[in-house]
Amino acid sequence: MLLIGSHVSFTSKEQLVISVKEAISYGANSFMFYTGAPQNTKRCKIDYDLTLKARNLLYDNNIELKNIVVHAPYIINLANNEKEDNYRFAIKFLKEEINRVSMLGIEKLVLHPGSYVNLDLETGINNVINALNEVIAPNQSVKICLETMAGKGSEICFDINHIKRIIDKVKYSDKLMVCLDTCHLNDAGYDMSKFDEFLDEFDKLIGIDKIGCVHVNDSKNIIGSHKDRHENIGYGTIGFDALLNVIYNKRLDNIPMILETPYVSDEDGNKRVYPPYKFEIDMIKDKKFNKNLYDDITKYYERLK
Repeated sequence: MLLIGSHVSFTSKEQLVISVKEAISYGANSFMFYTGAPQNTKRCKIDYDLTLKARNLLYDNNIELKNIVVHAPYIINLANNEKEDNYRFAIKFLKEEINRVSMLGIEKLVLHPGSYVNLDLETGINNVINALNEVIAPNQSVKICLETMAGKGSEICFDINHIKRIIDKVKYSDKLMVCLDTCHLNDAGYDMSKFDEFLDEFDKLIGIDKIGCVHVNDSKNIIGSHKDRHENIGYGTIGFDALLNVIYNKRLDNIPMILETPYVSDEDGNKRVYPPYKFEIDMIKDKKFNKNLYDDITKYYERLK
């Protein structure tokens, strides 16, 4: 079954309810959200009544809770411990985020493993291992999905061998999964036009069963650029057909496919204000590239003003 969705909103006022409503408006049966702004750690208290209302809305629209993903904020950096207070705070906040995700009844939390900054790669990987061994409880219901990264700056996990090393050395590794990001993989040097070969390598090294979700993004950059700049589906260097092969790959059946593609500018080209997801999901379901994607999106949202 195709599970397709996108990044959606989550607000303190409506919480998961607004997330579900937005996903429905895009024709999605899966989605991902942050429990607060990705750039900070300000978080609201999870409201049980709103969560129950959202669950009823999910049920009415045939969306399963197990197909929803939360993304941890970018500022959690487990790879760097130069400042002990910052490292301790990242560990503490990740524990709190796991608890919030659990209260929402969601099973998957995507995490950027982090950057080693002024340290070195080996130290960065070991810092992540140590942090996860402290964070993960044996009885937690939430799986942490380590995201494949582009290798920008001092990011770790741009090589799937890094992820294998982390999984192998975390005590409760059954609580770890992987989030593949097509843009990041491309920019890290993996050829997405040969995705089946990549899956073969991944399966031997880590195991297909460890893939928890996929971020489906085209890339503005050439392969191996280590830049991490997302592009709309079919408008980047990966291309529509290669991305379709990822999305409809039989080995990834029933795994959530999440779009994180850029918003589209208004008619004057001044602001990126319109979400592309409804139209990209239509393209994906139809398996037909839309050459007029940007025009269709801007016209649609201009009419709604």
